[in-house]
Amino acid sequence: MRHAHPARPGVPEPTLTSDTHAPCRNPGSADTPAIPAQHQGPTHSPPSATSPLHGLTRFNAASAAEAEALLLSCCRSRRWAERVAAHRPYPTLDALLAAADEAGYDLSRADLDGALAAESSAPPHPDAPPAARTALRAAHAAYESSFGRAFVISLEGVRPGERLDQVLAGIRSRLGNEPEEERVIAADELRRLARARLAFRLSEGLTLRHSEA
Repeated sequence: MRHAHPARPGVPEPTLTSDTHAPCRNPGSADTPAIPAQHQGPTHSPPSATSPLHGLTRFNAASAAEAEALLLSCCRSRRWAERVAAHRPYPTLDALLAAADEAGYDLSRADLDGALAAESSAPPHPDAPPAARTALRAAHAAYESSFGRAFVISLEGVRPGERLDQVLAGIRSRLGNEPEEERVIAADELRRLARARLAFRLSEGLTLRHSEA
C-alpha cells in the first residue's frame, strides 16, 4: 500500500510543470529512459502498416530471437521475454498484454531486481525550463542515493503537461518507503511500463531486430 511521506531535504516540491516525455530507446544504451513514448494510434481504424493488428501479426510470425529482442526492449528480463515469446501466437493485442502481465508477476526476485537495475531515469523534455531540469535531476539523485537504482514509474494516461509534477510527487512520496516496500511498488510500475512499451512498439509498427545484449 502506498503512503505519502514528508519531503526529505534536497527533494524539490512537485510544483514545476513540464513535459518529461522522451522517445523510446532500446535498453542497454546510456540514455535509455524509464518513461517511454506511449502514444497509440486510433483504435477503430482499419488495419494498416502501423496498426496494432499489423504489429501483432508480425510479432506472432517473427522468429524467437526477433520476438525476444522486441520484448527485451520493453523489460530487461530474459526469462520474461522468453516466456511471452514462447506462448505465441496471440489472437489479440489484449491477450498478449495480459500474458505479459502474468509473466511479470511470475518473475523471481533475482529476475525482477535485474530488470529494475537495467532501467534508467528519464530526462525532462528538451524544452523544459532550466529550473524544471534541475528539480528533476535533484529528485532522481535523491532516489538513486536511497535505493541504489533508477526511479521507475509508468506515466500511461498522464497528460504531457502534468508528467513532471507526477514524477516529482512520486519520488517525494516513495522516498520514505522501506526498501522492500519500495521494491514491490517499483516492480508494479515496471510491469505497467513494460505493458505500455509493448503496446507502443506494436502499434507503431517498429522494426523487430536482434538484441545487442
